[in-house]
Amino acid sequence: MAPFNQSSFHTEVFFLTGIPGLETAHIWLSIPFCCLYAVAISGNSMILFVIITESSLHEPMYYFLSMLSFTDLGLCLSTLVTMLGIFWFNAREISFDGCISQMFFIHGFTFMESSVLLAMSFDRFIAICNPLRYAMILTNSRIIKVGFVIVIRGTTALVPLLLLLKRLSFCRSHILHHSYCFHPDVMKLSCTDTKINSAFGLAIVICTAGFDFVLILLSYVLIIHSVLSIASTEERKKAFGTCISHISAVVIFYLPMISLSLVHRFGKHAPPIVHTLIANVYLLIPPVMNPIIYSVKTKQIRKAVLKIFLSKPT
Repeated sequence: MAPFNQSSFHTEVFFLTGIPGLETAHIWLSIPFCCLYAVAISGNSMILFVIITESSLHEPMYYFLSMLSFTDLGLCLSTLVTMLGIFWFNAREISFDGCISQMFFIHGFTFMESSVLLAMSFDRFIAICNPLRYAMILTNSRIIKVGFVIVIRGTTALVPLLLLLKRLSFCRSHILHHSYCFHPDVMKLSCTDTKINSAFGLAIVICTAGFDFVLILLSYVLIIHSVLSIASTEERKKAFGTCISHISAVVIFYLPMISLSLVHRFGKHAPPIVHTLIANVYLLIPPVMNPIIYSVKTKQIRKAVLKIFLSKPT
């Protein structure tokens, strides 16, 4: 009889972590987390709603913004059940297959958001550096194709990564550092060789988020060069003003991501609460802040949102 291969059929149960050392206060800590989720879900839903319903917002810039709101919603909903389950019911257990599924959505939406931010930087580059051809280049059909590529790119790379994870055996502690399943966190619990998994995971991050970040920086180098060639100071301020929201979104997305990656690779001796706090910032701050930034800094979005709240019922 062939020996049983544990890696081909996983029955492991992992244990998620809330806030280490503050387990007795989880009910109270759930209040700010509930508020953050409520702001993120309602804010991004509102952005999607106004872009869909307001014909004046049916432009490339706002189509890309709707993609950003969609990915932020996906990130929030991917962890809502497990995170609040821990705080409210101490429901820390998650099956291996459930963990794989959650990782697929978390990492998938993360890579998609990175791609959306790159598409938005390209939108700003065309609008500022080649405004006369803007409508010709960013047609509706091309934007749909870009959206399709973003989804395919964000998901296909994850399939081999997660299949490689399923071949591992887990014989150490099954306690994860976060309130959701995160690939490097799960991989560290394996008692088999993870060099291939680690190398492949790093390659995917570099080829997606890393590549996107370099192209975003390059686009802004070209944008700055183009703006500085404008003679009028007012026109320069106006051009830079159209980029502030996007620059803010890039910073609040990549900074927590880089911080979390560094903690996982070099912070082995860091206190558990550091891992948890950075992981929660990485997950929740971009979806919370993006709708606020675009509602405050983008006049057309702000007017559309106020129009909904100030409109009188018939």
